[in-house]
Amino acid sequence: MASIEDRDPLADAIAQCGDEPIHIPGSIQPHGFLLALSEPDLTVVHASENVKHWIGVPAVALLGRRLPDLIGDCGFSERLATLAGDDHNPFHLSDISFRIEGQAAHRPLALMAHRFKGQLIVEFEDTGSSGAAYDALYPLMRTFVVQLQEAQELNYICELAVREVKRITGFGRVKAYRFDEQGNGLVLAEEADEGYPRYLGLCFPASDIPPQARQLYCNNLVRVIQDANYQPSAIVPTLNPDGQPLDLSFASLRSVSPVHLQYMRNMGTLASMSVSIVIQGKLWGLISCHDAQPRAVSYQTRTACELLARILSLQIEAKEAAALAQRKLELRRQIVELLSCMADRDSVVEGFLSQPQVVLEFAEACGGAIVSGERYETVGDTPPAALLARLTQWLAHQSEMAVFSTHNVGRDVPAIPELAEHCAGVLAIPISRLHPHYLIWFRREQVKTVSWAGQPEKRIDLERGSLSPRNSFEVWQETLRGFAEPWQPVVVEGALELRTAVLGIVLRKAEEMAQLAGELRESNKELESFSYSVSHDLRAPLRHIAGYAELLGELEGDKLTERGLRFLDNIGDAARFAGTLVDNLLSFSQMGRAALRLSDVNLTALVESIRQEMAPDCEGRQIEWRVHPMPVVIADAAFIHMALRNLISNAIKYSRKREQAVIEIGAEERAEEVIVYVRDNGVGFNMQYANKLFGVFQRLHRMEEFEGTGIGLASVRRIIERHDGQVWADGQVNQGATFFFSLPRLTYASPI
Repeated sequence: MASIEDRDPLADAIAQCGDEPIHIPGSIQPHGFLLALSEPDLTVVHASENVKHWIGVPAVALLGRRLPDLIGDCGFSERLATLAGDDHNPFHLSDISFRIEGQAAHRPLALMAHRFKGQLIVEFEDTGSSGAAYDALYPLMRTFVVQLQEAQELNYICELAVREVKRITGFGRVKAYRFDEQGNGLVLAEEADEGYPRYLGLCFPASDIPPQARQLYCNNLVRVIQDANYQPSAIVPTLNPDGQPLDLSFASLRSVSPVHLQYMRNMGTLASMSVSIVIQGKLWGLISCHDAQPRAVSYQTRTACELLARILSLQIEAKEAAALAQRKLELRRQIVELLSCMADRDSVVEGFLSQPQVVLEFAEACGGAIVSGERYETVGDTPPAALLARLTQWLAHQSEMAVFSTHNVGRDVPAIPELAEHCAGVLAIPISRLHPHYLIWFRREQVKTVSWAGQPEKRIDLERGSLSPRNSFEVWQETLRGFAEPWQPVVVEGALELRTAVLGIVLRKAEEMAQLAGELRESNKELESFSYSVSHDLRAPLRHIAGYAELLGELEGDKLTERGLRFLDNIGDAARFAGTLVDNLLSFSQMGRAALRLSDVNLTALVESIRQEMAPDCEGRQIEWRVHPMPVVIADAAFIHMALRNLISNAIKYSRKREQAVIEIGAEERAEEVIVYVRDNGVGFNMQYANKLFGVFQRLHRMEEFEGTGIGLASVRRIIERHDGQVWADGQVNQGATFFFSLPRLTYASPI
């Protein structure tokens, strides 16, 4: 636990401000008075102290009395039935007069009522000029609604609302601002009298409105402070019978935080009214009214402003819904276009690359990439392949997610700080449930200058230890770097929809590939059977040809010319070569048919036995053997013997033109595999043709230079692939070659 010295006073003050119970202030503003009644008897259980100022009776004298007995038979009980059960905002029921025994009837007062948390709260104010606002309300709203319907731009809609609210209320300055995702408010429209500071285009920080106040704005649509220097009137008694204070969340007269009153005075404002713009239950923005002098706002005016705000909310919602629907339609069109290309091509990657413009327009991005294993294909402006690889690895290690998005990679992808040098926004979706395959979009950094209405920082009142609202609202500019335009929710949803569809295409193509693989396996079996049969059947005729050619030379050689003898030798050589070729083909076909017999294979001993077998081929040559210690692996001993014998034989053959041949054989042990290599300093090969090395009958050197059938390396590949390993090679012309194969580390149960 942190010590007292380690605690941050500012953090403590902000937390204290956020925890301030502003819904239960225990007092009201004095421009009216309040009673809380129990139902159904309508007995007064709470009263504000300023009741005596309004009707000449102390608050405690009203406790326990029935309200109908105080106001006479004015139909109050019947009108309570008109209060909506789900709307807690105060509603004007009637204008009444108190009739206290021994006193003359008091002046009429407007009675506002609402129910909340099991209590009926009634508030009383001056009736004001009851006819003026209501008489002008219908033509005002009719004109306003027509103008709203014709308006298309959001800023113009807000301008219309600000203009009408100022005309209705007479406040010196009226502004409308919208909250962003962080809660900061940007002023979109403003009307102000001469001498008032202007805030159009400026931002007010989210910290100006703590969370609990923001929630009250969302619930209670109109909030009035008639005089920032008012003296609050306490609620009597302080607590309910259950020990809880009276909840004034929806009361029009609710007292406000002293910090907010100081904020108003610092701003040069003595009266204010806020009208909430609520869309789908969320606080979209506010219409904020200020006046340099105290100003009374009648309930008729507040009702008109509340109705205007509701109409404005509906219009903004309709405009935003229409724009959202249009964007969704465009996204659907682009998704269909991308999916069509992906489905028509041999792979999803080809479909992605065929529509680069659609790929970028879909996410409003500057670049896009499709990652398929270690293959990275890009369109537009993207980070280099090395960073794409690191980003893919980072994404693969995140928790299970269907989409990843950020508009600040420097903050949200700290493991790859270099990424921020190439982009600021990333949107990524995995398109495989098994492999690290992704669709990724990128956005550039958008350097933005924000103009704040005063420096958005909090200060501490050293005397009280609480937050002190800022004193200056002069323009203060801040430059934001490292941010891209945020990804709109509709784009993220579209990416998820695209992902689902792509997964379907990948699955379908996987099924098609599985079917083709099955057909290919059947074809391979037929080819293997055919090659086995042909090879087997050709062995005897070829041996007969070679044997009879040799016999003919022995029996009738003295009757043949020198030319005939040469022809006879050629026939014998060709027959013997063909026989060797057939033997190799037969062996090659058997590799795919024979079952693997796994056992411990000592590679060091195996290499030594192969060297002894091939000793006759090395006679008369200077060969430096560098054989390193090698591990024991689990494999088919006969097949691995054949693979190593082929590689060592090639090393001996292709290095025979060197006066001093060097053949190196070794192995590298890794966590999941063993890599074996055979290296020589022979003729080597051009890496341009490396992909041909392991094909059947593929030769990179003329037969006149180096004998062979062209099947040896193909046999090596088949043997290693049967063991679930891989083969590859590295070489340079006249520099030598190195052939590698990998064997996975396996375990097996020894027979008992």
